[in-house]
Amino acid sequence: MKLEIDIISDVICPWCFIGKRRFEKALRLLPPEVEIEVHWRPYELNPDMPAEGIDRKLYRTRKFGSWERSQALDAQVAQAGAGERIPFAFDRMERTPNTFDAHRLIWLADVEGVQDAVVEALFQAYFVDALDVGDREVLARVASAAGLDIRDFLASQRGVEAVREEESRARRRGVQGVPFFLINGATAISGAQSPELIAATLSR
Repeated sequence: MKLEIDIISDVICPWCFIGKRRFEKALRLLPPEVEIEVHWRPYELNPDMPAEGIDRKLYRTRKFGSWERSQALDAQVAQAGAGERIPFAFDRMERTPNTFDAHRLIWLADVEGVQDAVVEALFQAYFVDALDVGDREVLARVASAAGLDIRDFLASQRGVEAVREEESRARRRGVQGVPFFLINGATAISGAQSPELIAATLSR
């Protein structure tokens, strides 16, 4: 049996990183005859973010009403991440980036057959290494590690319309939060659910 999974996410969503770990655990719970094909799809949590991004403390204070509230929420996410062996570096993160180019890179990585490696590297770069994944130099290093040279790609318009169309498709489906897992274009799992729930849904 073959299942096609679309994972709709944003690279600055910590629950998407946690969801990736739990999804990977779920796959190990499936019987060996189940074949999985995964595609990561774009969803910008901040589609109106300036190209250069925003100071993270300023952004989070505006979003949550106070820096203290933001830190409390980060602590909750960090605790969940620790359970998945993700050492979130919220204390070292300086900017909330624009993620459009990162999604273009993920689109290209799908075309080139290295999408999972690039998605993983982007999560690691932002959440563990506290790098600005809106910076094209950072994206170029991530891509290079996966065997991609994207200097000309980022300067072009390749992937722009594809990413915009995929984001529009997600919103037409009613996706309002990520991660969002779509199975064979029909069954959906919303949020970073437990590996057992994900595996049970895939098995059904």
